[in-house]
Amino acid sequence: MNGRRSFLKLSGMAGMGMALGHTQAATLSTAPSPPPADRFNMCGYAAPALETVRVGIIGLGNRGPGAVEQLSKIDGVDIRALCDLRREKAEEALQLLQHTPHKPELYTGTEDAWKKLCDRDDLDLIYVATPWHLHARMAAQVMESGKHAAVEVPAAITLDECWNLVRTSERTRKHCIILENCCYDFFELLTLNMARQGFFGEIIHCEGAYIHDLLEPNFLKDNYHNMWRLKQNMRNGNLYPTHGAGPVSQIMNINRGDRFDYLVSVSSNDFMMSAKVREMAAQDVFYKPFANSRFRGNINTTTIRTVKGRTMMLQHDVTSPRPYSRIHLVSGTKGIAQKYPLPARIARTHERWLTEEEFKKLEAQYLPDIVKKIGAMAKQVEGHGGMDFLMNWRLIDCLRNGLPVEMDVYDAATWSAIAPLSEKSVANRAATLDFPDFTQGSWKTNLPVMPTLEKGGNTKTLL
Repeated sequence: MNGRRSFLKLSGMAGMGMALGHTQAATLSTAPSPPPADRFNMCGYAAPALETVRVGIIGLGNRGPGAVEQLSKIDGVDIRALCDLRREKAEEALQLLQHTPHKPELYTGTEDAWKKLCDRDDLDLIYVATPWHLHARMAAQVMESGKHAAVEVPAAITLDECWNLVRTSERTRKHCIILENCCYDFFELLTLNMARQGFFGEIIHCEGAYIHDLLEPNFLKDNYHNMWRLKQNMRNGNLYPTHGAGPVSQIMNINRGDRFDYLVSVSSNDFMMSAKVREMAAQDVFYKPFANSRFRGNINTTTIRTVKGRTMMLQHDVTSPRPYSRIHLVSGTKGIAQKYPLPARIARTHERWLTEEEFKKLEAQYLPDIVKKIGAMAKQVEGHGGMDFLMNWRLIDCLRNGLPVEMDVYDAATWSAIAPLSEKSVANRAATLDFPDFTQGSWKTNLPVMPTLEKGGNTKTLL
């Protein structure tokens, strides 16, 4: 047996045992049962065009209200239903539409109110912006009810959930779009366009991250309903991989010409969260149930190798007092791009970064169509500097023009699967895990994401 690489086979999310040399490993299987004979490839699938996209939104706490406001500013959208367990959150979101033509019905007050929203027969697209552990179950139900699902990140937190999203989307032929806004940030779009036009040569290596000091926010009583995000931090791995992984996965043509082959992951100790919760429990009985909890390590580093021999490094750190960073590094045979630390930079040789004047010339040359069309307007709308609006605008534009979506169910499953795989690797001394092929071989012929508007781009903004 190769001592440098210990492969794990998955059987659901269970199974610990089997010593490989002196390393304790999990018995995992990353492959599900064989795909059904009538499997349908959702990559490149163009659903029938919708003149008006009738929308419902589930979850109006942290991310949902932003989606309400942004969608209300896009032509061809009719927001018909809003849902949150807490009535006050639904009513606050309704107020955002006070001076618009949107008159949604509210669903609230019970744990199952969202199911009644899904049962409506006058919706085309339902947004899921609830806590992470509800994403996959709700998105699957949305598709089962005959609507496209747009789900916040991560789309799933277990491999079983990832596979279920894939199978449900293929069977129902309804889109499951992961709402990864960082794919629509301006430098990420620019580097995608540059990569497509060969500026970097062959892509060799990419990096991404989510480094964001959330130590205090994770412990605030009213910040996340029922302390759900603090509870998620009791898992140990890269729990929030998609902001870093999404943009560089598109650049590397993951699921569209290449795919993830295997992964290794390692976490530091937790040097901060356990100490923080003990300190707070000593002052407030509310935190006593968490006082003896174990939390994920301060920083996780995950490395992925693709079938074609490229590598990706991802990091996750939401407690250390470090400046915010998603890293976003693209390294090829002819050049490199890097954002974080700011400002964003590009180089063609090892000797120097391009000057500001040289950078601006490249930016003008490679500016993507979507930025040319609505970039300036997007920056006027609240939401991470405009990238949220670009993402929502493009999704509606694709649905209205009958175009394939740019972040499909295979992206949702693949980017989200990094988290549970990293957890298993961390738990087993950075053991190597084979990465599931959610496309079941279709990655070999699926076409890459192109940063052009193709036949779309006629959707207007209503700023």
